[in-house]
Amino acid sequence: MGDRFGIYSKYIIQERALPDVRDGLKPVQRRILYAMLRDGNTNDKPFRKSAKTVGNVIGNYHPHGDSSVYEAMVRMSQDWKVRMPLIEMHGNNGSLDGDPPAAMRYTEARLSKIAVELLRDIDAKTVDFVLNFDDSTEEPTVFPSKFPNLLVNGSTGISAGYATEIPPHCLSEIIDATIMLMEHPQSTVDDLMTCVKGPDFPTGGIVQGLDGIKKAYKTGKGKIVIRARTKTETLRTGRKQIVINELPYEVNKALLVKKMDELRLDHKVEGVSEVRDETDRSGMRVIIELKKDADPDGILNYYFKNTDLQISYNFNMVAIDQKAPKQLGLKEILEAYIAHQKEVVTRRTQFELQRSIDRQHIVHGLIKAISILDDVIRVIRSSKNKKDAKQNLSHSFGFTEAQAEAIVNLQLYRLTNTDIVTLQKEEQQLEATIGRLKGILNSEKKLIAVIKKELTDVRKNYSDARRTTIQAEIEDIKIDLEVMVASEEVMVSLTKHGYIKRSSLRSFAASSEDAVAMKETDHPLFQQQMNTTDTLLVFTNMGRYIYLPVHEIQDRRWKELGQHISSLVPLDSDEELIHAVPVRSFDETKNYLIFLTKRGMVKRTKLSAYQAQRRSKPLAALKLKKDDQCLAVLVTDGSTDLVLGTYLGYGLRFAEKEAGEVGVRAAGVKAVQLKKDDYLAGAVAYTQSTPAHLLIVTDRGSVKKMAIDGQIEQTGRPRRGIQLLRELKTRPHHLVGFALANRLDVFKIGTDTGKTFTVNADNVRVSDRFNNGSFILDQDEDGTVSEIWPDLAQKNSGTE
Repeated sequence: MGDRFGIYSKYIIQERALPDVRDGLKPVQRRILYAMLRDGNTNDKPFRKSAKTVGNVIGNYHPHGDSSVYEAMVRMSQDWKVRMPLIEMHGNNGSLDGDPPAAMRYTEARLSKIAVELLRDIDAKTVDFVLNFDDSTEEPTVFPSKFPNLLVNGSTGISAGYATEIPPHCLSEIIDATIMLMEHPQSTVDDLMTCVKGPDFPTGGIVQGLDGIKKAYKTGKGKIVIRARTKTETLRTGRKQIVINELPYEVNKALLVKKMDELRLDHKVEGVSEVRDETDRSGMRVIIELKKDADPDGILNYYFKNTDLQISYNFNMVAIDQKAPKQLGLKEILEAYIAHQKEVVTRRTQFELQRSIDRQHIVHGLIKAISILDDVIRVIRSSKNKKDAKQNLSHSFGFTEAQAEAIVNLQLYRLTNTDIVTLQKEEQQLEATIGRLKGILNSEKKLIAVIKKELTDVRKNYSDARRTTIQAEIEDIKIDLEVMVASEEVMVSLTKHGYIKRSSLRSFAASSEDAVAMKETDHPLFQQQMNTTDTLLVFTNMGRYIYLPVHEIQDRRWKELGQHISSLVPLDSDEELIHAVPVRSFDETKNYLIFLTKRGMVKRTKLSAYQAQRRSKPLAALKLKKDDQCLAVLVTDGSTDLVLGTYLGYGLRFAEKEAGEVGVRAAGVKAVQLKKDDYLAGAVAYTQSTPAHLLIVTDRGSVKKMAIDGQIEQTGRPRRGIQLLRELKTRPHHLVGFALANRLDVFKIGTDTGKTFTVNADNVRVSDRFNNGSFILDQDEDGTVSEIWPDLAQKNSGTE
């Protein structure tokens, strides 16, 4: 099996998918062009049905399916695929939109003018011929190729273990580089690049990345970026539109326009009112119509990044050289072409020289025969037949076989007196021709001069202006969020159990009488007006956070439950949400995030460190020990005091700066000294400039309000702190949680039996730290208090 596959691989590498470095053609292309030449289907004759050519190719040279032959033929005629089409076609030969060409029985074709240059001198024994598949005729192994077709038209193909991707180039630039390399064989790739600026795609466009071009020309591999050519027009109404009139190479226009419009319909890009194709016979034109005040550059950048308006192109310059596939740079390809040209011109010169010598020999014989004409006629008349006449002439006058043949075939009218003059003139011309041809064969310099003249003639007759613009640097595409997201104020709601939604302000206003929709056992964790360009950071008890751009949150009516956050980001089964932080901009240098854990650790990090690129799963917010969990997340400006409360009723206050600033992955430092069974139960950030009371709730259902200044003195960390509750011998109170409370704040208190109680901060009297406050529930009847949270629906002012 390995042997069989080896044979197959060798065949498709050498005889199917890869072009020859000398003429730049694959076997099927060469056979199509040769069949058309032999059929007289050239540029100076009328068009002929494509089906006839396909039939000739299959019947004489290429025993494969008609579709593969016709498709190869059509590609050579498509001026958006090849830089210099080798076939002219009448009828539908496909389009930039990927439409299929008409069937071969409808289209007509003939060789283009420049294709004849590939085939010129093919009958002057310039190239080797081999027998075709059934030994009935011969076909050329390569064309004389009067221009470097491999680089001019490029090539693309995939075979076994090898692929090739050679871009098209500008004819005049390639010919200039070829001439430079012939005259100065020691030229470097940098020298050649003074002629060849880079690829020149038939569809134009802009190529970025000079380093990639240079690398490809040196090694045969390199990467560039091709982007469409665009311009912005301002309409009479004042609105703008982006006009695309050149696309990247081999991009399907219809699919591109469809994709661009889908992005608009899916609201992935904002500010576009319509994408339409206005292409007609006068040229390509795709319009991106913009809404008022839209940013054309931002929208264009979005399309460059997310559609085929910009593509990357990878050079992989592999061709068949000396019957084997090789990866070649620019210089190697041109050297192989020059070597081929030298061989072609040498063989043609030898052919012409031999023909001239043969003719000179005949002319000498004719001149001699005319000078003794009467004797010659007498000998011929006395002969029995043509063969006898030839023998008698050779015997009597010393003519050779070839001369005798020419004499007996001579027509009588040529025996006039003037004919000797014509023959003598021809003899002189032949002498000069033979001298010139021998000169070419004996001098490398003259040989190069001949090739140079022929290349210069091709450039003069066929070259056109460069279509693709080369830019040195690959532009880094930056996309503003405003381009992708329509800026809109919305209400965002997140519940403790993880149900999240955003609603329009209209929907919120229409249902603001009702509380946020949620399950009975749930309560709101976050409810606030935000912009769609903002970000919500949601923190969990496991020290992780979820990065949620607001525009990615599902838009639901305010009365609806919303989607569960785990449908956006996967969470562990025992992971709980503890806090949400709205962020308008991460650049605000003052903002800090402070994390406190149950085991009494504190960590302070800049908010800007939590800006994330990857957001498909929860990200690490802080490092936790095995038996620890995150209790609270506070947002500060760097100048607040932290007030902490423990389960056993100890309180501690210290400046946040005592917890030094650390990175995202750090664990932090110890904030409070804890007794054996104690743990942190509550934490707030307090600023003296905005005084508020501390609302404390105990497990027995007692609530008290106390001033922070005067009651809790600022000390350092890590200390145990002072007692916030009066110690009782029997049934002592334990601190469950606390919050900063302004006069108008309303709080909810939940018990382990699922009951909820409301507390108005204004109704709780202020006590000192030796008072345990007043009961709002009966522990025996209602259960033990488990948590406290602000009533966001009732909250009018103040901070949590």
